[in-house]
Amino acid sequence: MSNKEAIDSFLGQKKLAIVGVSRIKKKFGNIVYRELKGKGFEVFPINPNMDKIGNDRCYPSLKDLPEAVDGVLIVVPKNKTEQIVQEAKTAGINHIWIQQGAESKEAISLCEKAKINCVYGECILMFAEPVGMPHNIHRCLWRLIGKYPK
Repeated sequence: MSNKEAIDSFLGQKKLAIVGVSRIKKKFGNIVYRELKGKGFEVFPINPNMDKIGNDRCYPSLKDLPEAVDGVLIVVPKNKTEQIVQEAKTAGINHIWIQQGAESKEAISLCEKAKINCVYGECILMFAEPVGMPHNIHRCLWRLIGKYPK
């Protein structure tokens, strides 16, 4: 789990790349893209197998972005996460959120060694305001049982 300071620091970045955006609306990569965009984040979808998501251009990788981003949300299988972290490091990106299920020890270690603000073990939708259903219930439960980051 990550601490609240790391979470707040990441969410303070308003220009984010989302690596692992899916064309399937029910998959988390698609849901989080739509949610963060709706919450006012400027989001850049990344998936090497898609040209567009909705009316927005989708980019094959971080190096193909038209401009610099402040942070990267990683929503890919854990065996690809370390490579994405390395690409972010090379691009000078200092804020990374590794969504639950995408974490790998190697990727987290790489972030720590590079002094990258890294959030892992948490769901971004439980923290990106305004928090909607069902994530606000989840957040309340975590506060009650003492699992909410401090």
